[in-house]
Amino acid sequence: MSIKLDGQVAIVTGAGQGLGRCHALALAERGAKVVVNDLGDENGVSAHADAVVEEITANGGEAFSHGANVANVEQVQNMVQQAMDKWGRIDILVNNAGILRDKTFAKMELDDFRLVIEVHLMGSVNCTKAVWDIMREQSYGRIIFTTSSSGLYGNFGQSNYGAAKMAMVGLMNTLHLEGAKKNIHVNCLAPTAGTAMTEGLIPPAVFKLLSAESVSPAVVFMAGPDAPSRKVIGAGGGSFSVFKGFETIGVNLLPDNVSAEGLASAWESMNDEAGMQEFTGGFEQTGKFAQQGAASLGIDLGS
Repeated sequence: MSIKLDGQVAIVTGAGQGLGRCHALALAERGAKVVVNDLGDENGVSAHADAVVEEITANGGEAFSHGANVANVEQVQNMVQQAMDKWGRIDILVNNAGILRDKTFAKMELDDFRLVIEVHLMGSVNCTKAVWDIMREQSYGRIIFTTSSSGLYGNFGQSNYGAAKMAMVGLMNTLHLEGAKKNIHVNCLAPTAGTAMTEGLIPPAVFKLLSAESVSPAVVFMAGPDAPSRKVIGAGGGSFSVFKGFETIGVNLLPDNVSAEGLASAWESMNDEAGMQEFTGGFEQTGKFAQQGAASLGIDLGS
């Protein structure tokens, strides 16, 4: 199966270098017209983004650069409007832009916490909101959020970054449900790559192995017409995986042991992984708990 994106329009944020640059080049190689976004100077010009546009056009593709700060709603809307004016549609959004402000939580200033949330989370929200109605009206869209193992599993000194990145999964879960009828597929990428953001944090040999280019095939896959939805795909060094959140069957403490002490005594059973479930919506957990409670009390909830 060959994934082709001919005639489609993609926006890639933070695409001036690193992962974003590779994503933009990979999408363009498959035929997409690309808006290469990277934070611009006081005049809105990004030399890095312009260089990526030159690479794309030199290879026969179509692209233009835009220096929008993704945390600025007006600048994002301007970027989207320029894409619509030029090409008349937007099919793919890759939310890649981000920053780091690493410190332990004890030493971190709240301004640095807010800044990381503003760029990663609200930046992704701003861009997604700006294209959402467009994708709904054309009954087609592919949205990719960038999460991280720091959010999925935690990482020392990255409470702000981890919080923002785990928020991507929650955003994906709900937008998947809201976009399904309009053929809008929403996924997350959890990349591991040697980039400017990770240089010095990982050994040189590992840095070389974890090339940004090795991650972008996952973006092309999630941007394609047959892409899945509501998936978190891990990618790095040529390896790819799927992160899944499971919930144990658990226990019900009705009718007479619903207490902190009852919970403590049932802790081992609560942690039993046998029969774990992967839910696809929040009310599935509600339904499970209702059924367990009813069974404990001998109540028939019916079908």
